[in-house]
Amino acid sequence: MTTASPADTAAHESVATPVSTSVTSGASDRWAWGLVAVGIIIPLLGYVVPDIVSDYRLFLMSTMMIYAIAVLGLNLLTGFNGQISLGHGAFYGVGAYTAAILMDKVGMPYWTLLPIVAVVCFVIGFLFGLPALRLEGIYLALATFALALAVPQMLKYRWLEDLTGGVQGIVLLKPEPPFGLPLSEDQWLYYYCLIVMVILYWAAANLLRGRSGRAMMAIRDHSMAASTMGIDVARYKTITFGISAAYTGVAGALSASAIAFVAPDSFGFFLSISLLIGLVVGGVASLAGSVIGGIFTVLVQNSSQSLSNFVKSDLGLPFDLSPYSVYGILLIVLMYVMPTGIAGGVAIAWRRLRR
Repeated sequence: MTTASPADTAAHESVATPVSTSVTSGASDRWAWGLVAVGIIIPLLGYVVPDIVSDYRLFLMSTMMIYAIAVLGLNLLTGFNGQISLGHGAFYGVGAYTAAILMDKVGMPYWTLLPIVAVVCFVIGFLFGLPALRLEGIYLALATFALALAVPQMLKYRWLEDLTGGVQGIVLLKPEPPFGLPLSEDQWLYYYCLIVMVILYWAAANLLRGRSGRAMMAIRDHSMAASTMGIDVARYKTITFGISAAYTGVAGALSASAIAFVAPDSFGFFLSISLLIGLVVGGVASLAGSVIGGIFTVLVQNSSQSLSNFVKSDLGLPFDLSPYSVYGILLIVLMYVMPTGIAGGVAIAWRRLRR
């Protein structure tokens, strides 16, 4: 995706969107590196305030980073290229199972798996993107929906049980700190996920700054106009599908190491919907929104039951709300208050304050 014709260049310069340029501005970069510095310090605070920065909370933050990578993969496809997907949970599952099989059956160390998983998921995403070129909008969404339904069932087939473990899944071991580092397993997992997330977000930011990124956004804004200006729409769409699948697959591989267990039912259709919800809530076509979406997905899913108990017991309201009801109410409120997502809402509020 690094070559482009002269017509590409002219088209790219004219279609870069304000959202994307704001995401990759110098000020945003400074904020991002500042947050990375804070992220490096957080586990060290566990030695000072162990009750606040516990291993469980570090595990939750690691899960948030994993989901942030998965949401970024979906964002590259949907937010920056305009292709709707309801099946990214399938790529997440493929990445998790590829990593689990290589660790359990082949005995490969966890730190060597991510490039292999990325290549496998890129190829699958690219091949799926070829027939999907004939589909757009809701028809593409239905095709990816079918993929999300099919993959968990395929993982249960009896002729794959020797590899996938069937409905029992595969039990793994958590990554141990290398080089004798004085860290717990959850602390090392946190740093491992942080390093991978920073590298992948840096790569995505550089991709979107370049000609290829502007071509992706040109196709999103007006596919026919982009084709008229010389952009190879089919090539960019299929490669973007592959890159998106690779990102989501890497997130799945990290999840397999973090949870130390994979099973087909963990990668059902609700996972794909959760990633899409995280994308919309965080902010479409926003790198910062992808991080916010990952945090929201994990935080709300783990807090819905507590919020339900708080409404019923602590507030004394006569409502017996299920966790899914609380989840739905939060989504409705957020969509009314911040229709452009949390990242977009914060950006709008900041611009108004500056005026």
